[in-house]
Amino acid sequence: MFRRKSAEDKFAAAFYVRVAEQARLPELFDACGIPDTLDGRFDSLALHASLAIDRLRREPDGERLAQAFFDAMFRHLDITLRELGVQDLGVGRRIKIMAEGLHGRALAYRDALAGGPTPLAEALRRNAYGGRPPAEAAVRCLVAYVGGYARKLAETPRRDLVE
Repeated sequence: MFRRKSAEDKFAAAFYVRVAEQARLPELFDACGIPDTLDGRFDSLALHASLAIDRLRREPDGERLAQAFFDAMFRHLDITLRELGVQDLGVGRRIKIMAEGLHGRALAYRDALAGGPTPLAEALRRNAYGGRPPAEAAVRCLVAYVGGYARKLAETPRRDLVE
């Protein structure tokens, strides 16, 4: 049974498209050293989605928006996996692994950005490089980028997030 998309669903889906575009910026792979691989692209998307979900949660209807964003993201990932040739039985398992990966990364980034015991550089080193050891210059670049992107999200009014 289909249900009509609410205004929140439409907003979250449009915001997801913008966040996914941001996660594919060439500078992230070139200057910041995220590997341009399937895993690296997921790491970049998970980083950006984590920041976006935290931003959405600050809205009065934030939990609903964050869930709608998450749902839009994983609908897209499901389609992408199928297009890559993953068989139906393997899609659910991979989606579960991706959701768990997103959750773990989101907690690490949220804690680091809030001044927790693990510095942002360490959280990024462990989670944004597909298990490959990054160059220190690349980590510094990504730390600066993440700080700027998080500030930009925080300062952007809701109505402007999809523009």
